[in-house]
Amino acid sequence: MRLKITLVLWLGCSLNSLAQNDFFKQLSSAALELTQVNVDYDPQYFSIPYPNGDVPANKGVCTDVIIRAYRKLGIDLQKEVHEDMRDHFDEYPKNWGLKKPDKNIDHRRVPNLMMYFSRHGTVKKITSNPDDYLPGDIVAWNLGGAITHIGIVVDKKSTDDKRNLIVHNIGNGQELSDCLFTYKIIGHYSFQE
Repeated sequence: MRLKITLVLWLGCSLNSLAQNDFFKQLSSAALELTQVNVDYDPQYFSIPYPNGDVPANKGVCTDVIIRAYRKLGIDLQKEVHEDMRDHFDEYPKNWGLKKPDKNIDHRRVPNLMMYFSRHGTVKKITSNPDDYLPGDIVAWNLGGAITHIGIVVDKKSTDDKRNLIVHNIGNGQELSDCLFTYKIIGHYSFQE
């Protein structure tokens, strides 16, 4: 009887782990697909529909890479971030002087995504070991001063085969880069709804 219970628990945990791994593989693939779409870097404010709103398909910033990759898996970060900010506004950064959430822009700001992933995902260690950064992980950087950036780790390797590559938009559109340790890492997350 004890062996059966142990086997059932192990099998349940293994299946759950496989489902999580499959989700993050899909997220990595979704991010890689985004690199095939020509997007101009455009940080301007857009009024967009809610929920499932998006800026014009040929425009975007780094956060839009995250939003679009998750949307391909049926997760609407515009809605999720807006609802969490509505219910827990005091826990989010006050960098923009807002008195209440703004469903058009809040999910498109790196510090807000970092807070959302901290609250609803897994905060992972920030290390200098490339093996700690897995496909589907979200990484946030400080580019200097108050300039933040965010991208998705994917299952493609650097030319020296030591680091997973990143899909992000740092000004050249949605691209695949070997930039994991190029900037100061300030956040490392995994998030599955």
